[in-house]
Amino acid sequence: MKIKQISVFLENKKGRLYEALKAVADKNINIRALSIADTSEFGILRMIVNNPEEAKKALEENGFTTKITNVIAVGVKDEPGGLAEILKYLYDADINVEYIYAFVEKSKEKAVVVLKTNNLDKSISILQEKGVHLLSWDDILKL
Repeated sequence: MKIKQISVFLENKKGRLYEALKAVADKNINIRALSIADTSEFGILRMIVNNPEEAKKALEENGFTTKITNVIAVGVKDEPGGLAEILKYLYDADINVEYIYAFVEKSKEKAVVVLKTNNLDKSISILQEKGVHLLSWDDILKL
């Protein structure tokens, strides 16, 4: 149930985000989710796309530094406390969440949360044991 995410190092200057997204769009790659974290000097753009290997290639051809990382995507009840419940399972299993971002499914019944933890295999096992809906790659592409 691991999902491939592409991370892109961006200088924090005018046009760099546009240039990265244009490089992906020019290859007809669809972005399913994204997040950006920045400092005054640089940012890290994280994306779930329909073709991570092609996105990596397109971005690198345009001068961007990239990395493909495994993450997990979970369906979370779209109600107060839904995310806290899932994070408690990881906390109780002594798993650290390194970063997180979310988006809402088209049906708006559930939020989808992308997680990077210090132990993805253990995270998957714990969440499956607790009955948490982990999204497959096919599930992500259907959103």
